[in-house]
Amino acid sequence: MFAASFRLAFYATAICLLISYPIAYVVSRETPQVQSVFMVLLMVPMWINFLLRTYAWMSILENNGLLNKLLVLLGIGKVSIINTEAAVALGMVYNYLPFMLLPILTVLQKLDRSLLEASSDLGANGVRTFLRVVFPLSLPGVLSGVTMVFVPSVSTFVISKLLGGGKTLLLGDLIEMQFLGNAYNPYIGSAVSIVMMLIVLVCMFVMNKFGDGGEETSMF
Repeated sequence: MFAASFRLAFYATAICLLISYPIAYVVSRETPQVQSVFMVLLMVPMWINFLLRTYAWMSILENNGLLNKLLVLLGIGKVSIINTEAAVALGMVYNYLPFMLLPILTVLQKLDRSLLEASSDLGANGVRTFLRVVFPLSLPGVLSGVTMVFVPSVSTFVISKLLGGGKTLLLGDLIEMQFLGNAYNPYIGSAVSIVMMLIVLVCMFVMNKFGDGGEETSMF
């Protein structure tokens, strides 16, 4: 369960980062009006209850759900995604994506444009400017997003229960079983909770150290 929890949390965090950074980079270069519209579109789904959003994905991914109906309509055929690790990872990405996107977007919005102009004046092309200026300066936002996605992904149990169908058991499911399930044993549940909390604190400490190093490097 430890291995499955950290593996799926890593996958979800990596996918959120790969999706969020390009979107945040493009939006940060748009006008304030476009950025405001984007923020509204991003925040509105978050106003819906977390449980309802997860139930919605159940209706989309189930064997007779919207996704399979669309695939059949296109002549591709049905796929079995519900009750798999892929469905759990997809639920994590959908629910926690804003927590990755917002910190990165905030940092990129505050980026001093004169640094980009200086880099261009010194002969750097767009790729070199991104690798040597933009990305290092955005690392604090990236690390904040990684922490805000990875920590809840490790400890989730609602997503794995609904989209995993009980086949993908994570640490959150184990803890819930020890307190609310038939295998009632609060001592084991408490022990696993403490171990998981310590691991999460270590991960946050390491990420904060990298963030401090990124800020010091960016000043040079």
